[in-house]
Amino acid sequence: MKKVGIIGAGISGLLIANLFKRNSNHQITVFEKNHSIDLEEGYGIQLSINSVKLLNEIGFDKFQNDKKFNPKKINFYSTKSSNKICDLNISDFNSEDCKYTTLKRSDLVNFLKTGLENLIKTNHSISKIDQDSQKIKLTFENSETSECDYLIISDGVFSKSKNLISSYQAKPRYNNTLAIRGMIPRSSEIDCKNISLFLGSDFHNVIYPINQNGDLNFIAIMKYNLSLNEQKNHSLFSDEIFIKKILDSVPLEIKKFSNEIKELKIFPVFVSKNYFKSKNNNIHLIGDAFFAFSPSFAQGASQSIEGAYELFKNIENNTESDFFKNRMIKTKMVNNRSKFNQFAFHLSNPLTTFLRNIFLKRLVKNKKFLESYLGKIYR
Repeated sequence: MKKVGIIGAGISGLLIANLFKRNSNHQITVFEKNHSIDLEEGYGIQLSINSVKLLNEIGFDKFQNDKKFNPKKINFYSTKSSNKICDLNISDFNSEDCKYTTLKRSDLVNFLKTGLENLIKTNHSISKIDQDSQKIKLTFENSETSECDYLIISDGVFSKSKNLISSYQAKPRYNNTLAIRGMIPRSSEIDCKNISLFLGSDFHNVIYPINQNGDLNFIAIMKYNLSLNEQKNHSLFSDEIFIKKILDSVPLEIKKFSNEIKELKIFPVFVSKNYFKSKNNNIHLIGDAFFAFSPSFAQGASQSIEGAYELFKNIENNTESDFFKNRMIKTKMVNNRSKFNQFAFHLSNPLTTFLRNIFLKRLVKNKKFLESYLGKIYR
């Protein structure tokens, strides 16, 4: 029996643990640095059809329907006027059993951890990874040690495990943007059935339903330069003066939502600079530890799920040497679209904005383009 160590109990780590749990040839242990798995954070995530199909293999199709939602359209608006530019029918990519889905991240994590409680070790923050011997040896800050045949690293964009095996050569970079996140209770002023995407100068924000009650997720991405010291100053992003400064600079049409936003948080967006492959063929990275995107294509969670599933299948079929190459191909596609979306969403020149809107109106109805730009990712 092969021992599998999984570092990080996020979406990708919990999914691959669920998949290995069904395989009697592997013994799994999930190591989580925190004292518990955080289920308080109620912020939303979007799951495209590619990830819903994979989640259905472990019973997501039977997950409580009142805790998820299936929007049919993305409505594009201008932040200056709130005028609708156009709409994209994302339900065209749906199948009978797999539909574009939105929900709270905490609800998905709770679904994924069910049945894994005895396999998760909390308060296990990694301090050392010995990858040179036949067995991979893990040492934790609580002085405990563990050995495994396979090590799967899924501890996020600031992955300590990735830093340890790369000698701190694979750190993420600041994306020159801030994310403003929060929740909006059901509102008669906001579309509670579809995804609303507002485009502005060096700014865009998305509002979408996350359950059948009409609760909404709010996320805005704003271009903002931070010094190195500011990037490292975590207390800055909870400072009331700094938060007021940021909220005062958002477009006027978005400010009308600010009084409705609950659990508001501001944080810097970090993305991966490059791809890293361990010299040990039995150590693999998934989720944001593999690669972290800018959030402008809403594929972070879906790609974490897809990558975890691919790695599981590769290990199960003894083809794990193919994983890095194949995952990198898909990741590059998603990353290029994420960067292009952010560029297009943040245009500020009136002429280029006008031309963008004309192209948007045409492209959202062009089936050939949509199949190439979205279909290759969603399926």
